[in-house]
Amino acid sequence: MNVVFLVIVLAAFVTAAWHQLQYRPEQPDDPEAVSPMAELSQAVVESAGGAVELAIGLIGVMTLFLGLMKVAEAGGMLTVLARLIRPLMTRLFPEVPPDHPAMGAMILNMSANALGLGNAATPFGIRAMQELDKLNPHPGTATNSMALFLAINTSSITLLPTGVIALRAASGSVEPAAILPSTLFATACATVAAVVAAKAYQRLSAPPAAPQAVVERSATGQATADAQAHTAADDPAMTRAAAESETGYPVWVSYLFLAGLLSLIPLSIVYGRVIAPWIIPGLIVFFLLYGVVRGVRIYEVFVDGAREGFQVAVRIIPYLVAILVAVGMLRASGAMEAMVGWVGAFTQRLGLPAEALPMAMLRPLSGSGAYGIMASIINDPAIGPDSYTGLLVTTLQGSTETTFYVIAVYFGAVQIRRIRHTLAAALTADVVAVIAAVAICLWLFT
Repeated sequence: MNVVFLVIVLAAFVTAAWHQLQYRPEQPDDPEAVSPMAELSQAVVESAGGAVELAIGLIGVMTLFLGLMKVAEAGGMLTVLARLIRPLMTRLFPEVPPDHPAMGAMILNMSANALGLGNAATPFGIRAMQELDKLNPHPGTATNSMALFLAINTSSITLLPTGVIALRAASGSVEPAAILPSTLFATACATVAAVVAAKAYQRLSAPPAAPQAVVERSATGQATADAQAHTAADDPAMTRAAAESETGYPVWVSYLFLAGLLSLIPLSIVYGRVIAPWIIPGLIVFFLLYGVVRGVRIYEVFVDGAREGFQVAVRIIPYLVAILVAVGMLRASGAMEAMVGWVGAFTQRLGLPAEALPMAMLRPLSGSGAYGIMASIINDPAIGPDSYTGLLVTTLQGSTETTFYVIAVYFGAVQIRRIRHTLAAALTADVVAVIAAVAICLWLFT
């Protein structure tokens, strides 16, 4: 991220400086005239403030869902989920023990992303990163499992892009849910690409050898964990969870569960608009009732998890400020507009109109910026939500992720500085998602 951050800031500064040297106000006495460098300075201040506002807005969501996550964990849900999807997850994440809490947290994150829950998936993902970091022999450096998880996270299969469907409906679309099949296809292709890329790139980005201090710390940590496990024998809930983790479900049960998940794909396409409003309230009720059935003191456990969510949300503010300021500078300097002008003529012939290109380029950098571009396109009377361009940009919004934001937030939560091949794998998935979205939209909507 050091190189990425520096390159974005330098590109923005050089572009703004070039425009400043050529700047000649049409009316020198106009008090409202703003020079390119002044615009860049304003963008820095606004982006920094916006990052803090975003983090504050995220506090409520993270507090809520990490509280629910704590209830689920105390009731043993993460262990159950990890055992159910063990055949698939153990092949994807061989470095993670099958019954480790990280497995269940990753599954919940992927499920939330698949259901289009947006920020609701973030607390689950951060919890997964925290659990993966406990297995990290190289503090501050991303493991292969972390890189693969984030690559999958940024390209996650999406069954219900609820936010995009709602915006299409508000824009007067005749069929707001028309993007369900195109989004599903694009995200499926991107997820496969993310897995393949992460597995391939990890061979080119080996982690450093663990220093002796880390080895000693790991040995000490293992001894402490053994002592804690012995002490926990008196805790009925922990004893039950440990006993459950020692036995696995029969293979046919796991495959039956995976088949049930796959069956949700056609159901989401057919009944997506009916299901969408029920998802978040249903999840809250489900988690709490599950905790009650499993004998969890849901209120006290929820508050403990919510307190942790508040602390994590505050901790990621510096990382958000850094990446959002860099992206804000890139947009304000005109560098993004210049890149669109260079590439637009070529992509037009490939099915990616010049109007949609800024959306495709900005999406990995700024979710709010891409959302604004999408909204302006589908609300343009000359384009509309049901045109090819309108359908394409809404498919892109639902099938790609704000990659730099996700990396900054998730790695920031566990103080990871060396991200290794994570960004390369995630951007590979983003490119595949754009290509797949163009291809499926050309096939379905032209």
